[in-house]
Amino acid sequence: MARLTCFLLPLILFLAVCVFLFKGLFSDPMARESEVLAEPFPQFTLPDLMDETIRYDNRIFDGQITLINIWGVWCITCAIELPYLTELSQQGVRIVGLYYDQDIDPDFGTKTINRVRGEVTETLNRYGNPYSFNIFDVYRDTSLDLGVTGAPEMFLVDQQGIIRVHHVGDVNERVWSSKFLPVMNELSGVSNQGQSQETLGE
Repeated sequence: MARLTCFLLPLILFLAVCVFLFKGLFSDPMARESEVLAEPFPQFTLPDLMDETIRYDNRIFDGQITLINIWGVWCITCAIELPYLTELSQQGVRIVGLYYDQDIDPDFGTKTINRVRGEVTETLNRYGNPYSFNIFDVYRDTSLDLGVTGAPEMFLVDQQGIIRVHHVGDVNERVWSSKFLPVMNELSGVSNQGQSQETLGE
């Protein structure tokens, strides 16, 4: 019995490692379970990126389906997705930017807010501006509350302020059609049968 155990134990461990590695070959490295799904969007009060006298809070979600896009001008992938997001916004999809900058220090001013605004304006003029407005996540507190690990990330928030979809990485036509559009149609009371991405712009 002891000899059989000595033979089987390494074999079982070997098979377990093989199964783990095999699953890794076909898993999506960008996919991870979000802890904020089906939870209310974290409470916040933050300024408009372009005008600090304007303040936003969770009331922005009242009665409206909203996409919250985490982005920054330092993010190459964010620039890549801007043209497609702009197309969506032109079809009636409400997209709000949650902006944070890697180089700005609100306490010591290593990068001024005016420089940030200039870079944002230049980027949006070049690639497209899908945003109804941009919220400035000054200290990244809201991003941290959301569990954001980088940019871009997208959150679909329903009319009651509940997070319904979380996506890490860029949103393109494939991601939109498979991950966001069905939930958007459900929240809008639109049948998914025979729908395309143009549905929301009609």
